[in-house]
Amino acid sequence: MLGELNETQIDNLLLSQAIGRIACTNGTQPYIVPVTFMYDGKHIFGQTYEGTKLEIMRKNPNVCFQVDLMVNMANWQSVLVFGKFHELKGEDAIEARANLYEKVFPLLTSSTIHAHQHGVDSTVADTSRVKPVLYSISIDEKTGRFERQ
Repeated sequence: MLGELNETQIDNLLLSQAIGRIACTNGTQPYIVPVTFMYDGKHIFGQTYEGTKLEIMRKNPNVCFQVDLMVNMANWQSVLVFGKFHELKGEDAIEARANLYEKVFPLLTSSTIHAHQHGVDSTVADTSRVKPVLYSISIDEKTGRFERQ
């Protein structure tokens, strides 16, 4: 059976996943890449570095974001989000980074391993390192589809 996801099902899928795809365009060529993300019920938050994706989104903030959950070819859910890219600065970026790391970091390591055990010291400034850019996507529209057997 094919069908449409309701608002609650869409939110549940966005809240349960950490990998999605962001699509943007320079007006001529579409560009889509996988990203880690966090959804707070109103916005999608992510982190990136200087490069093609960021360059395109700064020029054209209209983006499409896609997340799916696939059990098999006959059992899947997919959500599309249409919205606007916003580069975050200052306290907004600090809060977004903390929330994103809280969701994604446990997926990267065992729950018994902590950042300080990897030599990560947040009190030491590292001016030579490439700094990530935090962003949000303000949501204009969400749609979802599913198939289940």
